[in-house]
Amino acid sequence: MLIAHHPMNPVIILAGLQHHNGLFSAAPVRSTGYHRAWIRDTVYATYGMEAAGRYYDVVRAMHALLNILHKHRYKIQWMIKQPAPKHSYRYIHARYDPLTGDEIHQEWGNKQHDAVGALLFRIGDLQEKGVRIVRNSQDLALLYDLVDYLRVVEYWHDPDNGMWEEAEEVHASSVGACVAGLKKIRSIIHVADDVVRPGELALQALLPSESATREADLALLSLIYPYNVVSENMKQTILRNVENQLVRERGVIRYSGDQYYWTNAEAEWTLGLAWLAIIYGNVPHKYRFFMEKLKNSMTENGELPELYFGNSAVHNENTPLGWAQSLMIVADSSQGSSPVSV
Repeated sequence: MLIAHHPMNPVIILAGLQHHNGLFSAAPVRSTGYHRAWIRDTVYATYGMEAAGRYYDVVRAMHALLNILHKHRYKIQWMIKQPAPKHSYRYIHARYDPLTGDEIHQEWGNKQHDAVGALLFRIGDLQEKGVRIVRNSQDLALLYDLVDYLRVVEYWHDPDNGMWEEAEEVHASSVGACVAGLKKIRSIIHVADDVVRPGELALQALLPSESATREADLALLSLIYPYNVVSENMKQTILRNVENQLVRERGVIRYSGDQYYWTNAEAEWTLGLAWLAIIYGNVPHKYRFFMEKLKNSMTENGELPELYFGNSAVHNENTPLGWAQSLMIVADSSQGSSPVSV
């Protein structure tokens, strides 16, 4: 355990980002807007809380996300009943005010199919483990609506902004999240093959690239953990591309040429190191390697910032990043378990 004995407990740091209603802020920083709550970030925060045994906080977070979608269910049903024209504002929003659950009306790249897939996958995942997330018939009806929503938007070839909230393309990480979510939610509700199969075919056609313009991409690691939606051979190909092209000293760049917080090189994302450590949980030398790099990317008080400026020891203001803190907690408990066979 390289991290658990740090004087500032990473679980306490992550818990500090959770609001009374269960939502997690992405980070505590208001100046960048990261004090708001993303569907994806809140879902990923629950993995760290689960690894820490804090199931009460996991359930609160998932119920908070369901409550938000109930609040905006009219919009989901509007898309189902009238899918054209597909204006970006009509899609399920990616981020919300963490106190009111209101959408943030700002152009941000809010068209993110992977967030919907992530939510469906996590609900099914927790229910399979005996953690009750679905509370009543209204929640069940909402799950059916989310499946219908993915069907009518035709997620398998509908360009979205993806995990990094950038240019609209068909992203393998988004298609894969939807496929994984739809398959996992089958343990609760019926999902027809004609919603899943086109996604599986599209994913096979895209891989091992993330999109038509990008080969190696940090987002592809999600197809290995948590989704486990690719073959063993494809896992190895994705990992080889990420490790050979994207791993840096204090993090993993998202993709070659990334302009977000670009200085003299691409920014290095700390969560990538935790992600790789999780994936290599039963490969001792790889696990130790990435855990050591992760430990060296922590701040003095045990926080993981969003990123370090390229080839530097200077991090940006978005610290701690809840998503990174969560994956670090999972990584610290992952030795001896892994989604990769080596």
